[in-house]
Amino acid sequence: MAEQIKKRCEIDAQWKWDLTHIFPSDQAWEEARAAALETIKAFAARQGHVAEDPKGTIRAFFALYERFAEIYEYAFLRQETDNSDTVAQGLKSKAMSLAVQLESQSAFLQPELLTLPAAELEALQTAPDMADYSEYIRNLIREKPHILSPEQEKLLAMMGELQQAPDNIFSMLSNVDMTFPDVHMPDGTTSPLRESNLSAYLHDRNQDVRRQGWEGIMSTYGRFGATIAAIYGASVKKDQFNADARHMPSAVEASLFPYEIPLSVYDNLIAAVHESLPSLTDYLKLRRERMGLSELHMYDMYAPLVDNFDMDLPYPEAYQLVLEGLAPLGEDYVAKLKEAYSGGWIDVYPNENKSSGAFSCGDLVRVHPYVLLNHNNNLTSAMTIAHELGHAMHSYFSNTHQPYPKADYSLFVAEVASTCNEALMLRSLQKKFTDPKAQAYLLVDLLEKFRTTVYRQTMFAEFERISHDMAAKGEPLTKDALNAAYYDLNQKYYGGGAVVDRLVENEWMRIPHFYRAFYVFVYATGFCAAMALSQRIMQEGESAVQDYRRFLSAGSSVPPLEALKLAGVDMTSPEPVRNALKIFQETIDQFRALNA
Repeated sequence: MAEQIKKRCEIDAQWKWDLTHIFPSDQAWEEARAAALETIKAFAARQGHVAEDPKGTIRAFFALYERFAEIYEYAFLRQETDNSDTVAQGLKSKAMSLAVQLESQSAFLQPELLTLPAAELEALQTAPDMADYSEYIRNLIREKPHILSPEQEKLLAMMGELQQAPDNIFSMLSNVDMTFPDVHMPDGTTSPLRESNLSAYLHDRNQDVRRQGWEGIMSTYGRFGATIAAIYGASVKKDQFNADARHMPSAVEASLFPYEIPLSVYDNLIAAVHESLPSLTDYLKLRRERMGLSELHMYDMYAPLVDNFDMDLPYPEAYQLVLEGLAPLGEDYVAKLKEAYSGGWIDVYPNENKSSGAFSCGDLVRVHPYVLLNHNNNLTSAMTIAHELGHAMHSYFSNTHQPYPKADYSLFVAEVASTCNEALMLRSLQKKFTDPKAQAYLLVDLLEKFRTTVYRQTMFAEFERISHDMAAKGEPLTKDALNAAYYDLNQKYYGGGAVVDRLVENEWMRIPHFYRAFYVFVYATGFCAAMALSQRIMQEGESAVQDYRRFLSAGSSVPPLEALKLAGVDMTSPEPVRNALKIFQETIDQFRALNA
């Protein structure tokens, strides 16, 4: 049964993150913002003079952005724990305005640098005193065909706040304005339904509770379908506009270009997952049989498959299991995780108007990462701790070993460390809990990771391709058109082993990642890479750990595909995906054998 949602003020301080590590107060933040405005004005005076001092201008540019990151992230994190807080809303609005001013007033830099002779740019890239900025300059040279004139770049930068509008509007609608029907529990009581506690209902053993939670969410989104289709349509058209403006062949290629990821990697993932859809069907049939259902519905996908067994894992106990599971990564790694637990890094529990889900924020080079959770006392939430701490530690290692211009690792590798942590923790739990029911429970958890991270995220990636292709062809992105596309995809993935309930057509409306287009596929590729890395760490020990540490510490000092190769994984080939999906089928077979 889901717990009652508390107000923010009712959460104990030890379970809240401490933003005073960034700024001691909102007033200090305001002072920093005012100072940043003056610094931006001073930087803008360099327009037309970059060629006179390119090194100094580049250094000033990155110093400005490093300080801005602290200003923006403080305001962003300030609102995430209570989206109804009008003071926090004001801070975030001011931060976004500052971002637009920073981008518009510094938009001249790249075009002016690109007017320098090629030999001078290459000399800048290799100059010893510019080593911290070498990758920035290399990528600038690579992106030259897509950089516009200073006036055009400034105009695009001035649109920054408008470009964020679809995401912000959706966030306000789903996190603040939208309300969901209560769930009627078997004992006659009612329980509130929120995005942040839907998982608890979907994991309930009572099918009617699962159905109510799922239908309550899906039907509510459906009632806002025309509005959300308009919001999402604007986001897709924004992506298309940006691709066209920068002379990119498509929105998806525009999104991959900065990370030097060929489109073949995206396509290889989808093709390999399609090859393995029979294994997903096999798992769905196994799920239906184990649950004793005549029909498996979409709201049955998360229900437990092991009877009379639960892992009740309050946050302190769950965190201890994470520490044990990640011990192979080294004593210093675990020591830093202990610091995160008690050092104000983590916001743990759900509260009213808190953003749903979980994330890590690691953009702050001079401050530790921050992690948002919505912890429930189950294995899923325990794995989420491991997952988000993987992000946090990736950021910590990159920020520690790389200068600010090279610290921010690529989006493509963003999910590798997080899912590697999950895989290591799962292997630890399998050794710790040897009871057959515990073993079965953990096997199901791995199966669910495959289903939700590889199959589900790849399906999301296909939906993004479809919606953006529709926009490119001039087709209207209406609620009915998007619902039909999403429903057909669910039929392709789930129709062989489950009833694809019609309400699932509304599910795309609640996925916030779609407002950061073509991001979700990295969950799937990252998971497959992580399966290979975790196996290597457990089999080879210290040598594999050291290779993995090199990957964690690389930041953006090398292209992302090269960073993964440091750890021994080549994602230009479809084989890591295929090999991971073989493990999925093997795990199905192991579960059947265990429960024969």
